[in-house]
Amino acid sequence: MATVRHGRRTWGLILLLILGLPGMAAAAEFQLKSDTLFRFFERHTNREKEFSIAPAYEYLQVDVGSSSEPGLSFHGYGWGRADLANDGYFEDDTAGEILYGYLEYRGKEANFNARLGRQYIFEGVANEAVDGLRLSTDLGRYFSASVYGGQSVALDSENGRDGDSIYGGRLAHHLKGWYDVGVSYKEIENENDLAEKMLGVDLGVYLPYGVGLYGFSSRNLDTDGWGEHSYELRFKLAGIDIRPYYQQFRYEDQFDTGANGAYPFRFLAETDEEIKVVGADATMKVGESWDFGVKAKNYDYDRRDDNTQYYSVLATWYADGRSSLGGEAGVMNGDAAEDDYVLLRAYAYWDRLPKLLPLSFLTGEVVWVDYREAIYDEDTSLFVSLGAGKRFLEDALEIKLSGDYSRDPYFDDEVKGMLTISYLLGRPN
Repeated sequence: MATVRHGRRTWGLILLLILGLPGMAAAAEFQLKSDTLFRFFERHTNREKEFSIAPAYEYLQVDVGSSSEPGLSFHGYGWGRADLANDGYFEDDTAGEILYGYLEYRGKEANFNARLGRQYIFEGVANEAVDGLRLSTDLGRYFSASVYGGQSVALDSENGRDGDSIYGGRLAHHLKGWYDVGVSYKEIENENDLAEKMLGVDLGVYLPYGVGLYGFSSRNLDTDGWGEHSYELRFKLAGIDIRPYYQQFRYEDQFDTGANGAYPFRFLAETDEEIKVVGADATMKVGESWDFGVKAKNYDYDRRDDNTQYYSVLATWYADGRSSLGGEAGVMNGDAAEDDYVLLRAYAYWDRLPKLLPLSFLTGEVVWVDYREAIYDEDTSLFVSLGAGKRFLEDALEIKLSGDYSRDPYFDDEVKGMLTISYLLGRPN
């Protein structure tokens, strides 16, 4: 993770890039979005440890130019944090990171696109933050391709950046309105040692009568095994949207990433677990105000030798504007205590308030879980969240105060508070 000092240098470079593009900022669309968060935590654990934390966060997003129109544009987003309590809860009292900051050029022909800088790559098997270059274009009527290369942001703090690299791409074949099939590749090196080498296959098939088939498979070329298969079917029957799906994950092949010590789920590879998930969702819209849904999902674990099922029903009511009320009732059936419970959830967003009330909206959520067997002598958990906000300057400025309370078998209780100040300047692009 980049430090705040490094972040200041990066933002300075970004500013110089913007000022150095002749006429770009003056002629293009411009948008700046700021989110300032003041948070407070008070946590009591079941081991009688207490924490009081008061961090302040700043999230800043800058966009110059349009990402959907031909031409040159710039897009940047980063955050910084300062611990106002200074109680040693965080490793460093201040921290920050540039999440992305890149120049983008979109051509007029062949859907050509080029990005240079820190960016997120979502290309088939890739889901990475990269400091580097990405290029994409159509290759005639039936093919398209994208390539990228640079350094993995996740490895920035792993013994420096010498010897770190990432590259990959995706080649797709498509027939408009019928299908799109892609093959993708990704390779990462950490300290010149192989960290990850993956191959992916993705597809989208668009059948008559609104039926769609979508899927993705990934193969670990280092372990020579399939890490993931995820496929789903979408169709409408008697006005009901139905989505059956199948997922399979083999942890050894999904999470064994060689020398990639920054991978957060690497420890799962040692469990040698394999999980298969079969499920279906169904949603139905009734009139202009109601959505109803049901969910069913079965988890089949290989090493745990356990099957777990989750069933739930959902309903949401929409009022004028953005106001809505909803809820969910679910049951999880499993052998482990943490997988055997009843869940009830209710949530609301309400902006149809009386004019006498000096607020623009209210939010709320309640989640209650009843475990059939006690966990650490506790058989229930509760989460409650309440928020209220006010908008100013034709909705360009929003101030929101929210508070959360939770207790569960792992925390005796936890209280959170947050003040959020959001400001939007300029036009969306």
